[in-house]
Amino acid sequence: MDEERHDNFFIELLKFAFIAFVIVVPVRMFVAQPFFVSGQSMVPTFQDKQYLIVDEFTYHFSNPKRGDVIIFRYPKDTSLFFIKRIIGLPGETVDISDAGVTVTKTDGKKITLDESYVVNHGNGNVTYILNNDQYFVMGDNRPESSDSRVWGPVPRENIVGHAFVRLLPLNTIGLFPGSATEPQ
Repeated sequence: MDEERHDNFFIELLKFAFIAFVIVVPVRMFVAQPFFVSGQSMVPTFQDKQYLIVDEFTYHFSNPKRGDVIIFRYPKDTSLFFIKRIIGLPGETVDISDAGVTVTKTDGKKITLDESYVVNHGNGNVTYILNNDQYFVMGDNRPESSDSRVWGPVPRENIVGHAFVRLLPLNTIGLFPGSATEPQ
């Protein structure tokens, strides 16, 4: 009797493992993945070693928007993942000065970004004209951020997803962390 019970337990355990595998692997590969923030480039919005869940699903059906905090493959080494905020959209011109960030949209309208989430200004002076598949990204901690000002725009195909949930530390749990409404 004990041997039969042991066999049933083993079979049930295998069934559970198989079902878990069938559910978890597709979710992990196509819907969401974990991400640890590394570094100071997004302070104060994100701190070093915070644990996020990245939504990889939404951008299959809609385009990233200005103000979204995205996770992407670094254009100079696609084995590395970075987290930054979208400043410029495809086809736009981004003008950066010590006074702030101005974007000329594809229709010619100029907007000055309200970057209340940025504490440490230090933008530098540069102008970028984006191609139709490029995004201009910057960290919220401008003096400490290596971003599009340094290595150029991010191609659309490098964007993995956006910050969906902040899980750790527990006192910072929240949905859509770092969300900012910017003029589109």
